[in-house]
Amino acid sequence: MKRSKSENPNSRRFKLSHFLFFIGALYLVFISCKFPQFLKIVSQLSGDESYARLDGTALGGYENTDISKPFVGTVYKDAFHRRLEDNEDQDAPLRPNKEPLKEEHAPENLKQLPQRYGRITGEILRRWNKTSDLTVFERMADEAWTLGLKAWEELDKVDDKESRESSVLEGKPESCPSWISMSGEELMRGDGLMFLPCGLAAGSSITVVGTPHHAHKEYVPQFAKLRVGDALVLVSQFMIELQGLKSVDGEDPPKILHLNPRLRGDWSKQPVIEHNTCYRMQWGKAQRCDGLPSSDDEEMLVDGYRRCEKWMRNGIVDSKESKTTSWFKRFIGREQKPEVTWPFPFVEGRMFVLTLLAGVDGYHINVGGRHITSFPYRTGFTLEDATGLAIKGEVDVHSVYATSLPKSHPSFSPQKVLEMSQTWKASLLPKSPIKLFIGVLSASNHFAERMAIRKTWMQSAAIKSSDVVVRFFVALNPRKEVNAVLKKEAAYFGDIVILPFMDRYELVVLKTIAICEFGVQNVTASYIMKCDDDTFIRVDTVLKEIESVPRKKSLYMGNLNLLHRPLRNGKWAVTYEEWPEELYPPYANGPAYVISSDIVDFIISQHKNRRLRLFKMEDVSMGMWVETFNSTMKAVQYSHNWKFCQYGCMEDYFTAHYQSPRQMLCLWDKLVRGRARCCNFR
Repeated sequence: MKRSKSENPNSRRFKLSHFLFFIGALYLVFISCKFPQFLKIVSQLSGDESYARLDGTALGGYENTDISKPFVGTVYKDAFHRRLEDNEDQDAPLRPNKEPLKEEHAPENLKQLPQRYGRITGEILRRWNKTSDLTVFERMADEAWTLGLKAWEELDKVDDKESRESSVLEGKPESCPSWISMSGEELMRGDGLMFLPCGLAAGSSITVVGTPHHAHKEYVPQFAKLRVGDALVLVSQFMIELQGLKSVDGEDPPKILHLNPRLRGDWSKQPVIEHNTCYRMQWGKAQRCDGLPSSDDEEMLVDGYRRCEKWMRNGIVDSKESKTTSWFKRFIGREQKPEVTWPFPFVEGRMFVLTLLAGVDGYHINVGGRHITSFPYRTGFTLEDATGLAIKGEVDVHSVYATSLPKSHPSFSPQKVLEMSQTWKASLLPKSPIKLFIGVLSASNHFAERMAIRKTWMQSAAIKSSDVVVRFFVALNPRKEVNAVLKKEAAYFGDIVILPFMDRYELVVLKTIAICEFGVQNVTASYIMKCDDDTFIRVDTVLKEIESVPRKKSLYMGNLNLLHRPLRNGKWAVTYEEWPEELYPPYANGPAYVISSDIVDFIISQHKNRRLRLFKMEDVSMGMWVETFNSTMKAVQYSHNWKFCQYGCMEDYFTAHYQSPRQMLCLWDKLVRGRARCCNFR
């Protein structure tokens, strides 16, 4: 359409300029109204002295540690008391906000913690509790920080004399009942859990009297996708579990024995009994009994009993000989031993009496006085660790009896595993640069795991020569007694960094940031390695692998995962609000990985500038940070090797995961003899 001759050619430009002027005026009015709040935010971010900063030192090393370098401080200030923002992902969907924490949950008069613990004022906590736009992660972290401060206050009140007289500290035996009984109503009031204060001992037995429910229909989405029938299946099952004490809030307690009778079967459609164990939310290899007897080989027996006994399947007696052979033997008069067959030991709506007996080599399960199955003890657990009996599922429990229980608890006695010897004390932090800093994530009550590491791979030549430095990173425990022992352990060995917040499984990423800060601020390391306290490391071999990469290259080394997708359903589900992308970035498995110091410097800088995106899965978070560094700063060499073992151990390993203290000692013994072989215990 042609413009009319009478129209001024500058009229459109004039109208646009008026519009822009109007928008600018509105912006200035908005800024003027919000200016006081803007100044307050600027003062906080600029490090104004009116806002307290956390400057602490590693508790375990305050007596013999070089504290000339600042200790990890911004980890706590940034993680707990400010918004955790990611400018690169502002358009990503956010978690729905919950109701703000009430102000009365914050301590009214928080005293400053001693300098060696770090300090923070209650004013900041109260200010954050008043905000209404905290994410779920922030609320979780803030609550953990608040509980951690309270735990420190309680720990400071513990008198030295009281500590010395503590039965926990001195390893004095607790007095426990030799038997416990509960009715079904009492068990249900306790959420289906019976507490066994001193665990079990060889010869202990637990008897459960119950009645399985009748089967009910359950919808199976997988069958619906396959268009198998109407995707409804009949289910009747229950679980009896021996559990240990959980180490971290948010993490399930270890399942020392998982006994799962499935009356209607599972994918096999045959009644089945399954045994298993679960440690740190990772299931072991299951033992399934489906009515066929297990081998009579001596290696397969448990205290002389079969692992799986025989029972009738589908009401038909399985026989190894044909009817013709059986008839012929009777015809010639050969004597035959009558074969006794038993049905599946659990019937819907019919009462059962189950006895679980702790033997020498494993657990034995009898039902109705008949041996049904046995399960060998798994490495890493002791009988004393079984401090809880959980019963859940489709079953009515009438009564539970536990007899022949130990009268004292030898397990939770740190003196049993903590060897207070000068041999195991950590050296002073070196003032000169080092090759590698190893940060070990540990739980507060993992005394045996830390002691095993001190006695094994922490005795490596590279660590003794101060080319490599190792420190444990531990958060606080809800139990005051555990924190008291932890404090004593840290003060003696000088190798523990106590993080002043209450431990939670979801907050492990904050421990990783603490490791990064320690590795570049308290020591000057070329490379930083993160591992778990059940990971055995061949330190010299890892150093050689690192040195094979040119020093000028940025390094991310470990057992790498490529093109992994988030799980959207089940226990490990990740919502689209938490992770909107369809793929995870390349990331190394969490039990052990190595990054170069330039990547660490980038992570710390991003964290201080409030640009570091935090995710509840620690290893995925690290992969995300490395990917950002790789795309914006400098090309990273991704070094993948299966010998950073994710599950268990393999020959010629670099690191071996899921190693118990006993296995650690065995691996070290083999390594000293020049053999990089795994230790397999039944």
